[in-house]
Amino acid sequence: MPDSPAGPPTPPVALAGLLALEELGLRRIAGPADAELLWVHTSEMADPYPYLLGGELLLSAGVLLTDPDTYVARLVEAGAAALGFGVRPVHETVPPALVAACDRHGLPLVEVPPETPFTAIARAVWGLMAAARHRELRRVTRAQQALASAAARPDPIPAVLHQLAVRLSGRAAVLSADGEALHAAGRPPAPEVRAALSRLARVLAPTERPSPASATDTLGEAQLSAYALGGGQGLALTLATDRREPGDHTIAGIAVVLLSLLAAPHQGADAANRSAALVRLLLGADPAAVAPMLDGDGRWTVVHARRSDGGAPDPLSAGALGAALGSALVDVDVDGEAVRVLVPGGARVTPQPGWTLGASAPVPADALEAAGTQAARALGRATATRTPLAVDAPLSGLAALLPPGPAAARAHELLAPLSAPLAETLRCWLSLHGSWDRTAVALSVHRNTVRQRIARCGVLLGADLDDMDVRTELWLALRQE
Repeated sequence: MPDSPAGPPTPPVALAGLLALEELGLRRIAGPADAELLWVHTSEMADPYPYLLGGELLLSAGVLLTDPDTYVARLVEAGAAALGFGVRPVHETVPPALVAACDRHGLPLVEVPPETPFTAIARAVWGLMAAARHRELRRVTRAQQALASAAARPDPIPAVLHQLAVRLSGRAAVLSADGEALHAAGRPPAPEVRAALSRLARVLAPTERPSPASATDTLGEAQLSAYALGGGQGLALTLATDRREPGDHTIAGIAVVLLSLLAAPHQGADAANRSAALVRLLLGADPAAVAPMLDGDGRWTVVHARRSDGGAPDPLSAGALGAALGSALVDVDVDGEAVRVLVPGGARVTPQPGWTLGASAPVPADALEAAGTQAARALGRATATRTPLAVDAPLSGLAALLPPGPAAARAHELLAPLSAPLAETLRCWLSLHGSWDRTAVALSVHRNTVRQRIARCGVLLGADLDDMDVRTELWLALRQE
């Protein structure tokens, strides 16, 4: 698992921002207009090179200035960002030779008037840096909130990548171990950029030697980055942007943590036992015998889920739903429209953002098939009533007092004339209080089909389905089936 990213570094300050502070009276008189300042340093040494780190605005009154060209060349070699030259009391004006040297070597030269102390310039730079860092922290915080919200969506990985691409103004993609783009967001990159990102991701591939967690590169104006995702699947997050801001690495690090959690397979302490139990079931073992290996109390809740927006779920978003429900046993049905999850019976099923859920009552392992039917019915009811979760509860109240044997026999006798599709339509219609439209939605058929089937049920049963007593008896019978 990647470490939680630290806060963004302090952004540099543009020289233009410092020059814009009228109270300082600074004036650029040579060199380029663009420069980024990382800090301020004051020195009257003839050669301050050994004491510079790079990115400084060096302030000097030229006390020991004898060879302007050599002096400026050494500053540029040390990586200084700009030179601020204070006039008086040493020099009445900025030496013309210094101006020419700065133009020649491409170093911005700023004239500091006599009334502006160097400490005021340093204080102004620190103030601009503090403001820039505050803006960057706000940007990172907003990005973190947006990424976290995206991770809670039913399609979390595409949603996180979309937010990342928006926040960094570029392209974000998750690549498989063989370089295939599993999910991507943002403007498509040029072929050469895509190839460069694939090469960069391969740098992170696990080998016998320790692999880096991230790598960066440039291709023309494109800034390229790759980050290894946790989970042992060899996945990598790749980014292509036009620029690289100080907080970008922090924002990408937040996305790496979220994507690693979303893409990693859910692992429980008893994962080995569950795998062995599933193998035994596939090989024909008695479900009741392997149930203790699957779950402590031997009961399971079957959950059927459909995306609220009607989209088709993919394996990664389905896995994220399973993790949210506390289970690694997740499957997308053959039609690719619904997700099926086996949840340990003791776990409480709760609504999930972006999903419509139908859940069965907890059942032992040998009753999972019937529980799957219950969950499918509950999902249809949830869809028809536009509720995030419907649960197919077991018989309770007066219905639970009926003797199981005689009640089941009477139910079988009463419903014998109906085919399975007709019985299911009748059950759904009664559960939705005779609503044609909701029943049609729940069963994914036309409302006229529902009308025809219910009319057929009335004929076959020889019963008036508008009679509440008839409806009640049929409902109790259907609940016994």
